[in-house]
Amino acid sequence: METSSTAFGQAVRRWRDGVHPEDVGVSVGGRRRASGLRREELAALAGISVDYLTRLEQGRATSPSAQVVEALARALRLAGPERELLFRLADLAVPGPTTVPRRISPSVQRLLDRLEANPVVVYDAAWDLLTANAAYDALMGPTTAWHGIERNGLWRNLTGAETRVAHAPGERDEVVAGLVGDLRMTAARYPDDPHVRRLVATCRAASPQFVTLWDAGDVGAAEVALARRKVVEHPAVGRITVDCDTLVVAGDDLRVMVYSAEPGSDDAEKLELARVLGTQSLAVERTHRSGRTP
Repeated sequence: METSSTAFGQAVRRWRDGVHPEDVGVSVGGRRRASGLRREELAALAGISVDYLTRLEQGRATSPSAQVVEALARALRLAGPERELLFRLADLAVPGPTTVPRRISPSVQRLLDRLEANPVVVYDAAWDLLTANAAYDALMGPTTAWHGIERNGLWRNLTGAETRVAHAPGERDEVVAGLVGDLRMTAARYPDDPHVRRLVATCRAASPQFVTLWDAGDVGAAEVALARRKVVEHPAVGRITVDCDTLVVAGDDLRVMVYSAEPGSDDAEKLELARVLGTQSLAVERTHRSGRTP
């Protein structure tokens, strides 16, 4: 008898087999046994482990979170009825206007594809990381190993998670204040979103700093979270100063953060070197994990 988890896994596998790698920014090298996406390729695009994707496709993992389902729908470029079906098969309500949008629309995805040479990361209005391109992972370190609350930008700054960004004294506190202010506005826009309520409760339980900022109700520092220059300590290239411009997609309430450096500058050369070295390293790592020889 077919269960909902089995149907969900079969649907993911069917859509994976039907996706052309070039359409989702996956370079094709050498001979391939199938025209669709490999399992490790979809896992990387969705930011989940290959093992978890395998269990989902085989019906051995049940009750995937809305975040995982949205990530898979985005990676598979599902929209409209197909995206809705994936949520229904996971026994989840389709996100509506009362919850934080976690969907990257096809038009925004086309924009991201055009920016693939720049490090780009996309957050939703609750500061959950939705997707990061290969150039971003090359600059900042791999994000695919982050799961659950580890993918929340506020939580990472609040708890002092490892980062390649070199903060000046007091700078991280300013970033946290800005993120808390922005989250407060998000909570006001989406008062019925259970994920936002859980995030606030988790941060309150873990951080007196968050409690103080949240209870103060100040949103004046929210813009600090949206625009700044950053200094990155790259392990192979050294210190790189980059501009970080945040594009807010109003209709989808997304934050698209694009990193760049002045053309012709030393920082631009370092940024390009970091991108080349990092994407090569990530490709080798994915090949190693899949058991193939390059």
